[in-house]
Amino acid sequence: MRKAVGTLAGAAVALFLSVALAPAAMADDVDNLQSMQACGVLPSSSTFKFHIYYNSGENGSWRNVGYSVYDFDALRPGDGHAHPLNFCRLGASAPWPGSGQHIKNNAASAENDHYKYWARVYFHSGYKGAQDVMAPYQHIDRFPHVYNNNASFQWTSS
Repeated sequence: MRKAVGTLAGAAVALFLSVALAPAAMADDVDNLQSMQACGVLPSSSTFKFHIYYNSGENGSWRNVGYSVYDFDALRPGDGHAHPLNFCRLGASAPWPGSGQHIKNNAASAENDHYKYWARVYFHSGYKGAQDVMAPYQHIDRFPHVYNNNASFQWTSS
């Protein structure tokens, strides 16, 4: 009986810790996927300060991103599945270029509206490989290193 109670108590503690101490990345993925700031607000008004675009020159469909993304094709909001981050669905009767498409390997330009942090877009998932870097308040009209070959995004202090 004691062994069963101890096992049950251990399982309850493990469950509590896994829920109470969920990784910040999971919460960040939820916000990047589901927040109104991602697609429900224009880039100029969003509290999410990184804006990534389907076309060069900050044109076409876009997505506001608030938190670093380890892999644009595998955000994990805690439901046991990996979800791709997509460009916002814009233009109901005449969809904007890139509307609803995956961001991974489809982005051409971006802007960093953050006052403090640098934005880095990487060729590979996991913040690896060639990268394009934007200082605070900088934009790139056409990625020179990761044009249509982009897999992750990270905020850095420089």
